[in-house]
Amino acid sequence: MKEVTVPAGVSLTELYRQEVGDYPKFFKMDTLSKLGFLLAERLVKDDKDRFTPREDRAVLVFSREGCVANDRHYVRSMEDFPSPALFVYTLPNIVAGEIAIRNKYEGETSAYVLERFDKAQLMAFVREAFQDPLTRSALVIWADCPSDTQWDARGWLMDREDVL
Repeated sequence: MKEVTVPAGVSLTELYRQEVGDYPKFFKMDTLSKLGFLLAERLVKDDKDRFTPREDRAVLVFSREGCVANDRHYVRSMEDFPSPALFVYTLPNIVAGEIAIRNKYEGETSAYVLERFDKAQLMAFVREAFQDPLTRSALVIWADCPSDTQWDARGWLMDREDVL
């Protein structure tokens, strides 16, 4: 099992420029999506055949706050003219989709909003994903960002053997 983090307080843009740099959609993402995207990049950067379509990898994203920080931005934009660019990121499952699209994952893609970080509860969902016989690995993200400057972001790349 591989584990990575994105420490709170770092510049997500600088981290993106240092470690990725080739996905312009990053600059349109909300903080939740940026965190999930960067965690995924750190987890799979060394995968051979990385961008080959695959059905055997699940993407599971967990959060407490979901996209509430972006929701607040969107509500403020409604005072003048609602921003379609902000509206795109008013669903917490968007980050799972961004990761799947970028990496050509065609397996399960799910997002869950939980009351708090609870690794045992996360693992129950991960074990459920592995009930699908096609699923050989799972990219698991905990990205919680109550604001654009505060977050808890951790990720794991797990194989079936790590979980079952």
